[in-house]
Parts: sequence; structure tokens; C-alpha cells
Amino acid sequence: MAERSDGDTGRHSADGERSEGDGDAEVPDDVVEEAERLTRLADEAAVEDAAEAYRDRRDDLVADHDFTARVRDEDDTLVLYPEEWVEDGTVQFDRIDDTDRAVEVSLSGPDHGAEWDAIEERNEAIVDAIEAAHGPDHAANVRAFADFMGNHYLKAVDDATRDEREEFLTEYYPRNAWPSKKQESIVAESVRLATETDLDDVPGA
Repeated sequence: MAERSDGDTGRHSADGERSEGDGDAEVPDDVVEEAERLTRLADEAAVEDAAEAYRDRRDDLVADHDFTARVRDEDDTLVLYPEEWVEDGTVQFDRIDDTDRAVEVSLSGPDHGAEWDAIEERNEAIVDAIEAAHGPDHAANVRAFADFMGNHYLKAVDDATRDEREEFLTEYYPRNAWPSKKQESIVAESVRLATETDLDDVPGA
């Protein structure tokens, strides 16, 4: 994880002017914020497959608005360019018609490391509670679920949505968990137990 210092993480046009909630922007503020979040998660991911997944989701998100995302390494800035400015992954400066159309977001601000640590601590407590109450096979499944939720969604397992649970069971688990036959046969129950665990009822949690 790259070390970052505090800084302005606001949205800027390419000429450096800060933009506050411009309703006429080609890329909505919530899309810019999500692109920034996914870029930070990619930077912090422990494994390259997770980092690539974050970048792919970011790229698909901004592509829906006909933009392309790049990180400018020299000043640690996420830049969203109109797709028509880019050819074969390179910005064609002769195509730039209005620099205000591009969006820049500094990444040199507070990151999600502390948040990830808190989520991992909660997930680990849930894994331990599951193992104590239901045994190691359920615990191994919940550990895989915790890895998925923490790395892909920066969320604790007991905050998983229905779609996230389904994605884990149908896509992530078969490809990444390497379960035993016993673990595979009970994984849906393991996920249910994880989402229903109340740490307030677990001594020492």
C-alpha cells in the first residue's frame, strides 16, 4: 500500500479549477467519487487479481459516460478523459477541444487503509465466532467470504447484500476458495450463519 499524505481530494477540471457539484458535468459527481474509490482500492489491494477487478469496474463505470480513466503517476492524480481524446490508450493532445471536459481527482489524500483494518478485524471476529459455534468447515467458508467482501467491496460479511452473497456463491467461491467436499456442501449455510452472527452476543468480540 502506498503511503499517502493529507491533501485536497476534490474534483477539478483539467485546468486546475475546483468544481463543486456541477449539475452540467458530463460525468456525474457520484460516478467520479466511485471511480476514485475503486482506484484507491486497486492501489491498496493485496493481490493483483483484486486490483485488476477494481480497475475493470472503474473503467466500465466511466465508459458508460464515454470517458476513459488514467492515473497520472507524477502527481498521483486520477484523470477522466473523454474517449474521443484517446487512441490506443494514449491521449491525443490535438483532439482536446476543451480542457474543462476532463476531470482530475488528487489521490494524495487519506486512503481506506484504516477502514479496511476495521472491517478485517470485524470479519476475523465473525470467523472466530463461527468456528467456536459451528466448527472449522463453516469457519473456512466464512474466511473465504470475508476475503471476498473485504477485498472486493470493503465491507464486513454481515453487511453483504443479497447480490453480493450470490456473487460470492456462484462466481468467487468456485474459482478461488478451493474447498473440501464437506465445505462446498455447506457453503450456503456458512454464508447465512455469517450474515446472521451478532457479535454483541459473542463474549470478548
